[in-house]
Amino acid sequence: MALTLEQIAQRFGGEIVGDATLQVGGLAPLDLAQPHQLAFLANPKYLSQVETTQAGAVLIAPADLDKLASRAGRTFIVTPNPYAYFARVAQLFIDLAAPKAPAGVHPGAVIDPSAQVAASAVIGPNVVIDAFVVIGEQVRIDANVTIGRGTRIDEGAHLYPNVTVYHGCKIGPRAIIHAGAVIGSDGFGFAPDFVGEGEARTGSWVKIPQVGGVTIGADVEIGANTTIDRGAMADTIIEECVKIDNLVQIGHNCKIGAYTVIAGCAGIAGSTTIGRHCMIGGAVGIAGHVTLADFVIVTAKSGVSKSLLKPGMYTSAFPAVGHAEWNKSAALMRNLDKMRERIKALETALAERGSEA
Repeated sequence: MALTLEQIAQRFGGEIVGDATLQVGGLAPLDLAQPHQLAFLANPKYLSQVETTQAGAVLIAPADLDKLASRAGRTFIVTPNPYAYFARVAQLFIDLAAPKAPAGVHPGAVIDPSAQVAASAVIGPNVVIDAFVVIGEQVRIDANVTIGRGTRIDEGAHLYPNVTVYHGCKIGPRAIIHAGAVIGSDGFGFAPDFVGEGEARTGSWVKIPQVGGVTIGADVEIGANTTIDRGAMADTIIEECVKIDNLVQIGHNCKIGAYTVIAGCAGIAGSTTIGRHCMIGGAVGIAGHVTLADFVIVTAKSGVSKSLLKPGMYTSAFPAVGHAEWNKSAALMRNLDKMRERIKALETALAERGSEA
């Protein structure tokens, strides 16, 4: 389906420079776009491509538009944030193109009689909904999803196939949970009960009941195969508009602040508090019972073992270098203690010699 630039601007704003009646039927990169497509410039280093693109129109920031040598014969939508504008337009085209699933319950679904399912909800095949669950308006639950007792899923949420939501959880409006995610599994809580040392040690780990839940705010997105543990006593909390990538582990009683993003394979241990507008890179490991302030950025593969109480960027991962260079650096690191002792000895000898003089 094609839309005119005027129709797009009426919905999302922006100033049209050029032909407002031009129709576009999709989006494409500057170097690949065709006359029926809309492109965008988010990085000024690609400004030269705007002059050569075949796109029907380009989303562009005012400052970048002013840098163009010529605008002749070209059409633009001028907006302060072309990248975000592009994302909204892309969502619109997907919504227009995607077939809408009809509301209703698939005959293969199993729903407890005490559950409340809105008439506008879409319940797919082999879905299991336990007792006292509440499913809001226009919720979509795809095949093979299991929803535990007493869970609430608010309006417009979408659970993709094979998601499991344990009992007593709350999923906020318009949340998106991708395939294979598990919400509300037991937190990793065990009390040690051992006596003795070494081979004489006896006893076991005693499981701590996890009686809290998981509360997920509005507009949260959770990636495939991500796991969020329920709290031991109070809830694990994911605030509004948090975006979590695939294969992320969030431990019990964590609190993730609004608008924070967490990249794939990150692991966050229990009772950790992460502030608002934070960015956690891929494969980051965060120890339990620490706090990250608002606007903290942790770069990929870093380890966080103590609280980070000031905004800013933090890194502990060693950047990739050539193999031979890494071997030299590793050899130096292995000998740091010896080098430190030698430096201390030299400092002592110099101090003694100075006192004798």
